[in-house]
Amino acid sequence: MHYLLGALSFLTFNLIGSRVATDGTLQEPFFLILIGFMFLFIGIIWTALRFIMSKNQKVNI
Repeated sequence: MHYLLGALSFLTFNLIGSRVATDGTLQEPFFLILIGFMFLFIGIIWTALRFIMSKNQKVNI
């Protein structure tokens, strides 16, 4: 689930795109990149913890 949210954040970033305002400043939704990496990192950690917990339960049984 977290991987999907991360990919959706990156997709949304690309769909919104960037533009240059009339005063020359760049307007880009950079927060979506940070959120995307955060969700991917959480997904990796969550998957690793689930793998470790499942291996630990099989040993205890």
